[in-house]
Amino acid sequence: MPTLHWLTRETDLKLSGLAPYRLLEAVDEHSHGDPTTGNMLIQGDNLDALKALLPYYAGAVKCIFIDPPYNTKSAFEHYDDNLEHTKWLSLIYPRLELLRELLAENGSIWVSIDDNEAHYLKVIMDEVFGRVNFVANALWQKRTSPDARATISDAHDHILVYSKGFENIRGKLNKIGLTEEQRTKYKNVDNDPSGPWVSTDFTAQGYRPNQMYKITTPSGQEYHPPDGRCWANVEHVFLELISTNKIWFGKDGSARPRIKNYLRDAEGITAWTWWSNQEVGHNQESKKEINALFGAHDAFDTPKPERLLKRIIEIATNPGDLVLDSFLGSGTTAAVAHKMGRRYIGIEMGEHAVTHCAPRLVKVIEGEQGGISQAVNWQGGGGFRFYRLGEPIFDDDGSIRQGIKFAQLGAHVWFSETKTPLTGTPDSPLLGIHNGTAYYLLYNGILKDKSVGGGNVLTSKILEGLPAHDGPKVIYGERCLFSASRLKEKQITFKHTPYDIKGR
Repeated sequence: MPTLHWLTRETDLKLSGLAPYRLLEAVDEHSHGDPTTGNMLIQGDNLDALKALLPYYAGAVKCIFIDPPYNTKSAFEHYDDNLEHTKWLSLIYPRLELLRELLAENGSIWVSIDDNEAHYLKVIMDEVFGRVNFVANALWQKRTSPDARATISDAHDHILVYSKGFENIRGKLNKIGLTEEQRTKYKNVDNDPSGPWVSTDFTAQGYRPNQMYKITTPSGQEYHPPDGRCWANVEHVFLELISTNKIWFGKDGSARPRIKNYLRDAEGITAWTWWSNQEVGHNQESKKEINALFGAHDAFDTPKPERLLKRIIEIATNPGDLVLDSFLGSGTTAAVAHKMGRRYIGIEMGEHAVTHCAPRLVKVIEGEQGGISQAVNWQGGGGFRFYRLGEPIFDDDGSIRQGIKFAQLGAHVWFSETKTPLTGTPDSPLLGIHNGTAYYLLYNGILKDKSVGGGNVLTSKILEGLPAHDGPKVIYGERCLFSASRLKEKQITFKHTPYDIKGR
């Protein structure tokens, strides 16, 4: 597969691996509402923040939406969008690598971008996610009229959609709910007890011998399939549809047959790649939304309309699923996810994590009625916790920093070994069992041992006190007093803390 090359590519491909594992430290003064929801707002560099999330959320995120810098060579107050092309590539590649690790097997990632970098981004995402996992390039009509100052005015942004495994989402993305206008098209002109319906053509493209029969209408009119087409079903299925009043021959019973589709069965319509501003909003709409929240003097420069994020979240998730935005900006993704009953993680580096994102979510919790609130009947509630990036778990020499707690290191060890997040808070040396292997961590006095080793040295006494597992065991500790033959006998692989813990 072709790959994109740029000046610092070889260095940039190592950045996600070199990013340190940092702690996430809660900041109660910026948190609000119910602290048990699991919703997170993180302030800090998103590369480090994504790395910090891996031990807890790898493979758990159902929908990722990001709106990275567009590299438009324009200056914005709240972030620098004037990145030289190589720097833009070095920014986006390692972050996509980490986002892929966080994405669920049946999840999808949606990246908003314009023509300045869209085609380079497509090649990079082919490489990171796999060309076979490309889903679509949705075009969002962001303007309501042309820009008279432009040579040719741009009307749209791209939203590139990829999966982690296309077969896992094929045919499984949600349909778009019917609008009120679409619902009004359903009528009940024949007083069908099944309720309002619309009719669609009862033919299919192609020639199938068992679907080429003659149809006689109630009025005696005879029909054969049109040239190049056949009936939509074989004859016995057609007769069953007739018997259940699901075929419409027109008011006088002489029209070509059409099949009824009932409003009660309507799941919505399949999304396509053209998203008009009438459907999902436009730049002027998003500007009005943000002005209403913060005032025109303190508004964010390039927000997305809430209806646009509603469309993405509606297609990609169900209530309770986890949504992630690592370029949170003014907080639109988190606000919409909150109103739609999804869990979310938002990451924003700038000070507007405090000045814009957190206050916006507070207003959402208190029942703010802008954006999509009325469409989803939002009444308020819920909560989020605010976090900042703390110290790395490991210092520059690879040693574990003072003050690192057992649960923090345990989550990191578990992820390093299994590449899955550790569920719950570990309260014993046994972190868990994965694919038949038990993983243990002897660290920070977890065994309440008051001796010099503090229970961090593997001895016969310590082994007897560990939760039993009849199978392979990986045990991390400061030292091991077992011989190689005894380790083999006990099916133990011993790893030294901190030297065998992957700090990068």
